Amino acid sequence: QVQLVESGGGLVQAGGSLRLSCAASGLSFNSYAMGWFRQGPGKEREFVAGVSWSGRITYYADSVKGRFTISRDNAKNTVLLQMNSLEPEDSAVYYCATAQSIAAVRTTPEYWGQGTQVTVSS
Repeated sequence: QVQLVESGGGLVQAGGSLRLSCAASGLSFNSYAMGWFRQGPGKEREFVAGVSWSGRITYYADSVKGRFTISRDNAKNTVLLQMNSLEPEDSAVYYCATAQSIAAVRTTPEYWGQGTQVTVSS
């Protein structure tokens, strides 16, 4: 079955950086778009970033543009989210997700990871 396993979350001070990683298995990784979502306390889950199967096309939420970078390594079945200039408002559980197109990964992902906690202290 499809498994998405996130890692790299933790506690960081405002202005700091974290890199999240998502390891995928059970699917033809280089045929799927990948994405990151987050859900903060008392908030709905929201799209953060997405990358096409080739890695050539990326999308970002306005709130993270210029600070976060999504990338993928198809040889390692891994997608990364580099997060710089972190703000307390970025605190959330971050989820990896996948779908067969970048349009679908933004709106209706097929599979989800279990999430990793990111906490940014002020």
